[in-house]
Amino acid sequence: MVREEAENTREDMVIDGVENGHKPNYEIPDGFNSNYLKTYYVNFFPYAEMHKWMSYGNDGKHPGCDASYFGRREFSFTLENDIYLRFQSFKDVDDLEKAIKHQCPFKIDIGPVYSVDPKKRSAYGQSDGNVFRPVERELVFDIDISDYDDVRFCCKGADVCSACWPLMTVAIKIIDTALREDFGFNHILWVYSGRRGVHCWVCDGKARRLDDGQRAAIVNYLHVHKGNEHSIKKVTLVGQMFHPFIGRSAEVVKEFFEEKFVLSQNLFSDEDRYEKILEMIPDESITSELRGKWQDKKRTRDDINVVRWGQLKYLLQSGKQKMLGVRRCVEEIMFTFTYPRLDLEVFHIPIFSFILVSKHMNHLLKAPFCIHPKTGLFNMPPFSIHAVQDTHTHGRVCVPIDPKHCEDFDPSSVPTLSRLLEELNMRPLGSGGEINLENTSLGESYRYFKSSFLHPLLKSCKEDIENAYAAKVQQSSNSLSW
Repeated sequence: MVREEAENTREDMVIDGVENGHKPNYEIPDGFNSNYLKTYYVNFFPYAEMHKWMSYGNDGKHPGCDASYFGRREFSFTLENDIYLRFQSFKDVDDLEKAIKHQCPFKIDIGPVYSVDPKKRSAYGQSDGNVFRPVERELVFDIDISDYDDVRFCCKGADVCSACWPLMTVAIKIIDTALREDFGFNHILWVYSGRRGVHCWVCDGKARRLDDGQRAAIVNYLHVHKGNEHSIKKVTLVGQMFHPFIGRSAEVVKEFFEEKFVLSQNLFSDEDRYEKILEMIPDESITSELRGKWQDKKRTRDDINVVRWGQLKYLLQSGKQKMLGVRRCVEEIMFTFTYPRLDLEVFHIPIFSFILVSKHMNHLLKAPFCIHPKTGLFNMPPFSIHAVQDTHTHGRVCVPIDPKHCEDFDPSSVPTLSRLLEELNMRPLGSGGEINLENTSLGESYRYFKSSFLHPLLKSCKEDIENAYAAKVQQSSNSLSW
């Protein structure tokens, strides 16, 4: 059941985790107890910090602040019994907190800032000039590990393990560095999706004000995969020298592929797997030679995957190989398996990851510090090489990830609803009052969000507001002097 007062006058909203043209699946799994969730919203959800973030300094008393800013931000709630509320807006933090505690949403999504209050859009929907439209939106990316299913052999679908999760680490390292060094963005928040991927929020003022074309240009810059799900060769690297971005990414990809991925996925010990790799090589004489070596069942002291990868590299990059296309095959293979995947065309063909949330301003993405509704409420087994099944996971919190230490992030160790409730129950009798989040299992994530992301962001926003106001005053003064 979807509740909305009027159709969006611009174009359909794109909801986190929903493919365009398909009916959203708002089904809440068995075992996700709304009473437990209500306890979380009463005791643990960081309302003040979320409001500060979404206000971008406009909640202050400076004359340059836009008092309507937060009230024009769209939120959406997925409630129990598949009730979905779009175009929710709130005047201040108290209004937001009251609504969440009262309605107890199983999922909270955040959308753009509109030109008018989303709740009042029906008054503008039929007017000329399309008054109701998105005017600001963070540049956002949604990276889903299930879109790597053709190159990971340990898990499929929503399952994830310690062998394949590092693909998300590679994505964070490559994209975060590019956004900072190549585009000059500073205020970037990475968040664990709560299940099988990561979300990226680029929050600089210049990022929030990008139009759809500019967002698409950034995605095109980051794009490497050119094929589709039926293409044998999905990556082609051209030129005598790599572009600095590709060269920098190649270092990350090479380290991970050679030191971990080749071994964890047993890429060369299974004939079906190594045949996929041989198909990427354009020189039939090389593939025949390698196939002959690998069909020989001779035992080696070293791991067979390492040995065969070394043989492939030697034949492709030896001095007698004059063709650049052949020599480039080594990098192309590594990029095919481990580079972040992009879908540049449409939302409903998620062949490569970065399902195209980034190209449009009106995308809704799950809020940080939500509880993922599809991870139940039961104890999770230890994170291991064996896949963690969805049925065994339990109410994981969508916590921020520090990109500087993303290789240390373990999705199985994030705070969970059941753990937080346990901590609440362990409090001494009579210790009423608000809970200090820093003293809970959310503490590390909460501190990172506040000190490393929110405080620098708000400082920058304050400077931007003051500078814009000073320029406006100066312009007004200049016009009066005439």
